[in-house]
Amino acid sequence: MPREIRDVVFVDGVRTPFGKAKGQYAETRADDLVIKCIRELLRRNPSLPPEKVDEVAIAATTQIGDQGLTIGRTAALLAGLPHSTPGYAIDRMCAGAMTAVTSTAAGIAFGAYDVVVAGGVEHMGRHPMGEGVDPNPRIISEKLVDTSALVMGSTAENLHDRFPSITKDRADAFAVASQERAAKAYANDLIQPDLVPVATRSAELGWGYATTDEPMRPGTTLEDLAKLKTPFRPHGRVTAGNAAGLNDGATACLLASAETAEALGLTPKMKLVSYGFAGVEPEVMGIGPVPATEKALKLAGLTIDDIQAFEVNEAFAVQVLAFLEHYGIADDDPRVNPYGGAIAYGHPLASSGVRLMNQLATQFEQRPEVRYGLTTMCVGLGMGGTVIWENPNWEGNAK
Repeated sequence: MPREIRDVVFVDGVRTPFGKAKGQYAETRADDLVIKCIRELLRRNPSLPPEKVDEVAIAATTQIGDQGLTIGRTAALLAGLPHSTPGYAIDRMCAGAMTAVTSTAAGIAFGAYDVVVAGGVEHMGRHPMGEGVDPNPRIISEKLVDTSALVMGSTAENLHDRFPSITKDRADAFAVASQERAAKAYANDLIQPDLVPVATRSAELGWGYATTDEPMRPGTTLEDLAKLKTPFRPHGRVTAGNAAGLNDGATACLLASAETAEALGLTPKMKLVSYGFAGVEPEVMGIGPVPATEKALKLAGLTIDDIQAFEVNEAFAVQVLAFLEHYGIADDDPRVNPYGGAIAYGHPLASSGVRLMNQLATQFEQRPEVRYGLTTMCVGLGMGGTVIWENPNWEGNAK
């Protein structure tokens, strides 16, 4: 018997402050970061009985050690959710949390769930990307993909080759702007409401309290970035200054069917419209957001002109600029990453999708004239992911 597709809403999202690899979370477990996020979601939404959570989906790229053992289930148990709440783990590299959201949202739309927790974690200080992996030698020996596809920084250099108009100066200018926007967002208290403070422990420093994003470099200048080395290619264009770093952090969000949210007294921050994932040549993985966005737009019956708020993950400045150039959007368009992005905050791989959603929800709250926005990101091994959202605060709803 055909089922009615239900509306899915983003109720709330939180994250830990992001840290530098081997920085403030050097001696903090990855699963403990996730547990903090789940507990905070329950604390912030007291009208939600814990037994109403139907699923916990948590992503991690490197699923070993304290990021292994089906982390969605173990984190749910340790966060105090009932033993009846199932959970699972997801891996789509950088788009892990985004995939946790879209996968469970599909379950809500179908009627399999009413309320879920979805998110991601990456502790790159404990588990560097690629730890313990064994790529099939056919990838190289049979030239199935360019060997540079296995080094994310090299794929960014390749993207510069594809877009010669995106110079190092442009990438550096975008990076400086990201730092400036992030600092302004902090000054206006637009980021802190979604941060979950984390108690930390260091053998050298003793107890600490992580309350802010550690990677931020306010005051960065073009002159500063011009001095940095290009580690992926001699005389290249990608540096530590115009790319996200190696980071630790976790995110989690609450999703629900629209009717369940209403029944439980939960106020939606966004409504899911559509999503799309797409593959591209692995050696230029940074272009992935373009075909993914085309898929999502087509499914939604929208065009890029309908999108008035963008949260584009800043794995590399060139990747964002390639997306903007494709759509004829200016580098400094105020609709794009107005609160800064991963170049400033950090990019703990599988966790970043929900950070984008948190910031888009803030855009929606601040800008009731905006109806549609999107979150998009490139994904390792040549993919992209995009989710389109509708603003429940849109002033047109009142007409």
